[in-house]
Amino acid sequence: MGAEVLKKIADYLVDAEIEKREVVKVTTAIKPDLTVEEAYQVQDLIVQRKLAEGHRVVGPKMGLTSKAKWDQMGVSEPIYGHVFDYMLIENGGVLPFTDLIHPKVEAELAFVIGEDIEGPGVTGAQVLAKTAYVLPALEIIDSRYENFNFTHADVIADNASTSRVVFGNSLKKPADFDLELVGAVLSVNGKVKELGAGAAVLGHPANAIAMLANMLARKGGKVEKGEIILSGAITSAILLHAGDFVSGKFDGLGEVTFTVGE
Repeated sequence: MGAEVLKKIADYLVDAEIEKREVVKVTTAIKPDLTVEEAYQVQDLIVQRKLAEGHRVVGPKMGLTSKAKWDQMGVSEPIYGHVFDYMLIENGGVLPFTDLIHPKVEAELAFVIGEDIEGPGVTGAQVLAKTAYVLPALEIIDSRYENFNFTHADVIADNASTSRVVFGNSLKKPADFDLELVGAVLSVNGKVKELGAGAAVLGHPANAIAMLANMLARKGGKVEKGEIILSGAITSAILLHAGDFVSGKFDGLGEVTFTVGE
């Protein structure tokens, strides 16, 4: 019965994504006692379904990478989800608003992994040594839950609200930057909405990738060569509307933009 319930949850969330409709959170609608371990099992089922449908995983993404968020959610570590190939929007491209439910945008730094990183005990310094490139990104999150209302386990099951990603065109060596000092300016329709720096992500964004490697190690996984990993939000998330023009400017890494279609 346990496996059947987890599959029911996975189908409930994927169907909501496909049908572009918000739903009541899992811990209200299906399983009030959903655990974090079970939520990641649901996420794994979602990954399996997407792969079976012919999609490809681009890489993991990190969420809840602010210690203030930990306190708010009552947790002690970040969460992760997965970015799929169908989620990619070209830099300067169009995000069809009707493809999503209630999208929000965040500025992030992404890591292109040059060598496998296997925990436990991985440090940020080890991540930097095995990172081929860093690049700027705008992540569009889109919880399938009503009003972004969820518990810790709910958001994990919902693939950490992953929806769309716009990667920048500038690939830089991590040794060329103090990534914790890299600033980002997030603007919508020419107006600055959010400012942030890499240090907003656990003091240094490489620390988020290290935590990911250590979390994956618990179930025999690892960060793999070739993956492009979103390290977590530098800025707060801004709600998007049809017609918006979004720009993220990153120190030394250039600009990432997209337009929200009607």
